[in-house]
Amino acid sequence: MTRPLTTDDLPALMTGIMATLAGIGIARFAYTPLLPAVIQEGWFTASQGAYLGAANLLGYFIGALAAHSLSERFAPRWVMAVSFASIGLSFVLCAGAGGFLWFFFWRLVSGVAGGILMVVGPSLALAATPPERRTRVGALVFTGIGAGALLSAFVVPLLLGVSLSLTWGALGLLSLAAGLLCDRGVARLPAPCITRPVGNSAVRYAGVKVIVLLVIGAYALDAVGFVPHTVFWVDYLAREHALGQQAASLQWGIFGVGALCGPFMVGALAQRVGWQGGLMIAFAAKAAAVLLPVFSLALISQSISSFMVGAMIPGIVALTSGRLAELVGPTAHKQLWGRATAAFAAAQAGAGYGMSALFGMWGSYTPLFTISGMALALGLLLVLLSRSVQQRRTHPSAQ
Repeated sequence: MTRPLTTDDLPALMTGIMATLAGIGIARFAYTPLLPAVIQEGWFTASQGAYLGAANLLGYFIGALAAHSLSERFAPRWVMAVSFASIGLSFVLCAGAGGFLWFFFWRLVSGVAGGILMVVGPSLALAATPPERRTRVGALVFTGIGAGALLSAFVVPLLLGVSLSLTWGALGLLSLAAGLLCDRGVARLPAPCITRPVGNSAVRYAGVKVIVLLVIGAYALDAVGFVPHTVFWVDYLAREHALGQQAASLQWGIFGVGALCGPFMVGALAQRVGWQGGLMIAFAAKAAAVLLPVFSLALISQSISSFMVGAMIPGIVALTSGRLAELVGPTAHKQLWGRATAAFAAAQAGAGYGMSALFGMWGSYTPLFTISGMALALGLLLVLLSRSVQQRRTHPSAQ
């Protein structure tokens, strides 16, 4: 039974939301509206700018792999504090024109720190939340992603009107402020709520291993669909289609609104059709939304694409996590969620570099949206296959 949130949940919410806000909302998404300005100011070429975006994706993969061992070896509070400081420094130290390698290194650092925060922050928050309220807290934790995108959509264009260097510095200070708020939340977290495992989790995992692998495979393909909108969308609209920074920033704002709404949307969806049904619908919706700009760039098409992709980014994260927990139970979930996060990060980094290289060859972002839409369609097929496998195991006589 899911119970309403209480004031006791505020430390967990502050911990998780600030971690996702800085980890992806600022460290990743704030660079998207910065990309056209960096290119127009002559700091880097379009191809170099795309590779700098991909550097963050590579760092995220490294951070996701290292997060668990770091949080086990050192106090999680200090691991998170160093991560917030690293993100802040990565922006402040890039507040002036510099060499490509300098920017690449600090975009990589911000990705590593972001990956750590995205693994450690939500897990700390959920571990300190009673089981009957984890569904609600888990949904709200990921709203930090949307809040960061929305914030960057409205704050970044205003700051860019003053100075590109000021924008980088302000984002660094904002990351540090989020770190201070998160640290207050971590300091007030209650002791972790430990629940007894039901049955033998190892045996349970072995029984659904193929289904779990299919779900993780779909999640990795979702990472390919994640890249164009989160790295290239603003530049695609502003420069490639000459719609201008203002129109592109509006779409990034709509993306942020979608990312804020996504966790609530999929929470309601999962209650109606279950985790499996929700994943099927989410993959179908995201594939259609990613492909839409290939066929139409009318304002309504842009807006639908921005909102739905924004909503399904945290939405599919929440649905995949819920589906894995449903399959293997809470005891085995943490380990498998770590593997799923690593698979997502690896696919995301590979797609980021591959798409940057393709953009350098083709000089256009449009084919990248087609590739991502097809990857999401393949992800949908894996989700459908996982359901088919589960049905055959549940009703073997139907074969």
